[in-house]
Amino acid sequence: MKAIRHTGIIVSDLDKVLCFYKEILGLKIQREMNESGEYMDNLSGLKGVKVKTIKLSADDGTLIELLYYESHPRKIMNRNVCDTGYSHIAFSVNNLEYEYKRLKENGVKFNSKPLISPDGKAKVVFCRDPEGNLIELVEELNR
Repeated sequence: MKAIRHTGIIVSDLDKVLCFYKEILGLKIQREMNESGEYMDNLSGLKGVKVKTIKLSADDGTLIELLYYESHPRKIMNRNVCDTGYSHIAFSVNNLEYEYKRLKENGVKFNSKPLISPDGKAKVVFCRDPEGNLIELVEELNR
């Protein structure tokens, strides 16, 4: 493996989730596509797939892909950090206290206040996007 190409997130309300990642977290849209046809059916293992995808990038070029399946709607699943499968996305930030306050003012829900890791090397907090997906914010500390 050379690198992680992107992380895909299935969404039920594309506009709401896109607004969160773009307007609140500050990611930038890199590509939008409407995909369907035999290729998508074979790739997904589903029939009659119609999916809108939006790739967003962080400042370092890391990508997140939002996927909205028009043909196969999904319900929001409330996941806990200990549930099996993909758990969360972690973002590095320069000033966690600033981001915590800013995001809280924008209605973002957090599990706790920012905490110092036991080794003292990072300040960390978990929050959720509008559909309940976990996001970890990490500020590396110079100690």
